[in-house]
Amino acid sequence: MPIYNKLVRDRIPEIIVATNKKYSMKVLEPAEHEVEIKRKLIEELKEYQEATSNEEAIEELADLLELIYAVLPLHGTTIEELEEVRVKKLEKRGGFDNGYYLIEVEDD
Repeated sequence: MPIYNKLVRDRIPEIIVATNKKYSMKVLEPAEHEVEIKRKLIEELKEYQEATSNEEAIEELADLLELIYAVLPLHGTTIEELEEVRVKKLEKRGGFDNGYYLIEVEDD
């Protein structure tokens, strides 16, 4: 029996049951959940970096976004509040659309 020891999507247990396979799992406490979401974010980011097609890249970006949504309640916030912070930062400092790559800035 393969051992995974990783955070999985909420419907994975039901999908496994549908295949008539046995499994073991536990429900994580909030602190453990946050640790595992951070670990999963790294895993999914790596998969995004290794994507070789637009389709694969979009799949991995969707996974990253889902993990971000999942961690928000652990920080006492919502998607809407996150979006407000994103927009404020966008207005104050801009986005990343232009591809500017800073090399150096003269010291005072």
